This record gives sequence, C-alpha cells and structure tokens, in this order.
Amino acid sequence: MAATRTLERVAFAVIVLAALLGLWELYHLIWTSAGWTWPFPVDNTTMPHVWTIGKAFAEPAQVNQPALANILMHKALFTAKEAAFGFAFGGIVGFALAVVLVHSRLLQRGFLPYIVASQTIPILAIAPMVVVWVNPKLPAGFQGWGSVAVIAAYLTFFPVTINSLRGLQSADPRALELMRSYAGSRWRVLWKVRAPASLPYVFAALKIAATASVVGAIIGELPSGLQSGLGGAILNFNQYYSIEPQELWATNIVAALLGIVFFLAVVVAEKLLVHRAPEVRA
Repeated sequence: MAATRTLERVAFAVIVLAALLGLWELYHLIWTSAGWTWPFPVDNTTMPHVWTIGKAFAEPAQVNQPALANILMHKALFTAKEAAFGFAFGGIVGFALAVVLVHSRLLQRGFLPYIVASQTIPILAIAPMVVVWVNPKLPAGFQGWGSVAVIAAYLTFFPVTINSLRGLQSADPRALELMRSYAGSRWRVLWKVRAPASLPYVFAALKIAATASVVGAIIGELPSGLQSGLGGAILNFNQYYSIEPQELWATNIVAALLGIVFFLAVVVAEKLLVHRAPEVRA
C-alpha cells in the first residue's frame, strides 16, 4: 500500500513537471510567434528552450573544463554544507529562544519586537557585515564558509522561533494543570507536555527554514568572495548571460533542486519522529 502511494506521488510529480515544461515551451512559441513583448520580450536569451538548458548540463562551461553538471554538483555540495550548518545552528537557537520566551510573558513583550525587526533588514545589507565580523573569529577550518553558515542561520532562526513559541503555547491547559498538580518541574512540563504539542508547529517552521537556509547560503557567498559554491557560480555565469544564458538557468535549477532536497529531508524526519501528531488547537 505504501509503495503504491509512493509510486503514485512520483508519477504525479513527473506529470506536473512535464506539464510545466510544456507550458514553458508553449509560452515561448506563442510569444515569439505573435511578437508580444509584455510582460517582457521572449527570445532565446530571456527564455532559453528546455532542451538548450538540458544540453548545457552535459557541456563544459569553458574549454578544458569538465561538464557543467559535474561542476555544479561539487558547488551544490559546498553550498549544502554551509546551509546544513546554518540550518542546524539556526534551528537550535530558534527553538531555545522559544523555550525561554514561553516561560516569561515579560520577555516575550520585550524581545519579540526585536526578533521580528531583525527580519526586516535586507539580507544583502547584513551579509557583508557578518562576513567582516565573524570570519576573523572563526577557527581556521571554518573561515570563509563559516560566516556564510551564520547568514543561513540568520534566515533560519526566525520561523523556528515564532512557530515553536506558538507550538509550545498550544499545549492542552488540562495537561499543564495536571502536571502542576503533581508538582512537575518546568523542565518536565516542557519535555512531557509542551514539546510534544509543539512538534507539528516546529516541523512546519523547519520546512520553511530548510529552503531559507539554502537561500541564505547562496546570498552569503556573494560578499564573502567564495567561488566554491552556487553563489559564486551564479555571479560568474551572470556576467555571460547575454551570450550563454543556459548556464545561469542550469545553475538556478540546481539551486532549486538543493532547496527541494533540504525540504524533503525535513519531511522524512517529520514522518520518522512524529508518528502520531498530538491534538493541537488552532
């Protein structure tokens, strides 16, 4: 039964992907045939053919270099390392903040506005500062990519903090009252009642944070000057977009696939850890 559902989901995903590719080519055909220019002119530069982008993966980006797919795979692994560290660090910090805030309404009122305000600052403005501040303080093995992981953590902690706080607050008041009647400590109440009730909220946040960590890692690579990740590849291929647009499109596809992989990893972890989600109140 489970295998059948998996096959059905895979088949559905393939059908949707084929439909999207077909719509891409249909849009390209109609706009170029009619000469329409809204919302943007359509040609082989602005919208390369699907087969052109696919062919780019098998061709070298430059002379005497391996195939683009091989290059992007190594760059994706480097970015994945940065994003994974940032995701883990941001998730831990976010959940820890939620635990602290759920036990003090005064701290919630004092710190929540600043936590929200931290996400209103453009990440492109924060990234160079983080690189300058953090890099000199990191051990030799973490310099460079370690500051990028911090930027990824910056985008990760916010949804985890907000959702975890909401989840910890969603615990059944009757269960909390029962634990208090048995003189349960805050620590025991946290792990026996609040934490299980928060799991659906936490994993909902982690799904958002997983893709955000990849975005943060790619953006963080730009001011850090790293060329080993997807951010460096995007910056490099952007310079040749007018003559070789398919290389930048191929890089964007790999970045999107990396985000999907992170998202699916959280989904798998959720299925393994949350066997039966506790009843929560919206």
